[in-house]
Amino acid sequence: MSPYSAPGHPIDIYWRRWCPYCRRLGVGLRLAGIPFRKIDVNRDQEAAAQLRALTGGDEVTPTTVINGNVLINPDVAAIRAALAQD
Repeated sequence: MSPYSAPGHPIDIYWRRWCPYCRRLGVGLRLAGIPFRKIDVNRDQEAAAQLRALTGGDEVTPTTVINGNVLINPDVAAIRAALAQD
């Protein structure tokens, strides 16, 4: 399990409240019944630093960590595929 994942939440999403792509992903995951944890990089500077480390210096949102795999701006289908690999 990734050091960024929380028990019961196989997916961590680095997000921003105002990001339309983050909102769309959150709605899609809720509709699909896939649990996740949101990490707001605007409110948490340590999380922003973790995001930059994961993406090679960028703060692209949404960025997800699924079982140690990093997906940048994924859709629900990509997340389902990543979950199925484990």
